[in-house]
Amino acid sequence: MKLICTQDNFKKAIINSERIVSKQNTLPILNNILLEANKGYLKISATNLEIGIEIKIGAKVEKEGRITVPARLLSSFSTNLTEGENMDIDVVDQNLKIKNGLTKAMIKGFSAEDFPLIPQKSTDYILNIEINKLRDIFSKILISVAHNEARQELMGMNVIFGEKELFFAATDGFRLSEYILKIGENDVNKELYGEFMEKTKNIIIPINTLMELNRIISNNIEDKTVKVFIEEGQIFFELGGIKIVSRLINGKYPEYKHIMPETYKTTIFGDRKVLQNALKIAGVFVSNKSSEVVLKINAEAGNILIDTKSAEVGENSTEIKFEVQGESQEIVFNLKYLIEGINVLTTNKLALLANSDSSPVAIREVGGESGDILADYTYIIMPIKN
Repeated sequence: MKLICTQDNFKKAIINSERIVSKQNTLPILNNILLEANKGYLKISATNLEIGIEIKIGAKVEKEGRITVPARLLSSFSTNLTEGENMDIDVVDQNLKIKNGLTKAMIKGFSAEDFPLIPQKSTDYILNIEINKLRDIFSKILISVAHNEARQELMGMNVIFGEKELFFAATDGFRLSEYILKIGENDVNKELYGEFMEKTKNIIIPINTLMELNRIISNNIEDKTVKVFIEEGQIFFELGGIKIVSRLINGKYPEYKHIMPETYKTTIFGDRKVLQNALKIAGVFVSNKSSEVVLKINAEAGNILIDTKSAEVGENSTEIKFEVQGESQEIVFNLKYLIEGINVLTTNKLALLANSDSSPVAIREVGGESGDILADYTYIIMPIKN
């Protein structure tokens, strides 16, 4: 194998691949990255048997070939190379020789024959989602994914397929996030999506896969969309020269729709940042054991009183003016869950909707010009019962 490629493309590909490599691999070969030189490009692959990634970068290939090298070593080396210089890569006697400017290195490689095959898709894409929409979905949904391995089905994002919309949801048992994405003509492969929807109602995508995809699309400013392929218990994502494949979680996701109230007795409207700041102040006085904050909603006065008490620190009370429609309420929340739900909102105003101190409370965004409550994203939080 012998080739020339740019340092920037090589570094980015190695870093993205190296993150897939597990820190607890029982198979030594899984600690490696696979390099494959073919006519016109270099393909870099990594897998931990749950997630696989393949990245193609342009290269002037003089000699084709394959080799695997330790992922951590190659990543640490490539991160500190001279920018703007080309990479001269050559394989001699299972040794990877690299020249970058005045820097030279030789890394001991291993045969590519033992490297696991990364699954390849056999069908066309069914979804073509805009990257900006995916970023928004991930930022608002991933906070609610569970990290308790006792319930595997909660350690991922549930996706329900509808004719005109997709429902993305996650819950850890204490809060729930749901994002509704309207499907446009350019968002689906019409021929395949209809057939797929007849056979599959929903899937669960693992949190680790979503975090890797989110990190990659967050750093990607060139591509506009991500193509999604689903087949045989696996999901594939493609953007630019990057392909990610992952197993889907095999399990039944909880029927969460029934815990989302259709009507609310109390609705409050106000400035998101004002409430954020008041809750941050409350956080200084919150008890580390309970993490409780009390919201006293006064319909007559049109305000909210935010109270926190801690035997170790003291107490705090902050009054903010909000528009209140409906009944007065006094509700106790877990401060961490409440503020995390508010932090992911992107509109200047928000709406908090409640029925009682023991039933689910919803937080939604409010449109800037219309002043209407937007229904595409809902964050549900369970109050703490006194």
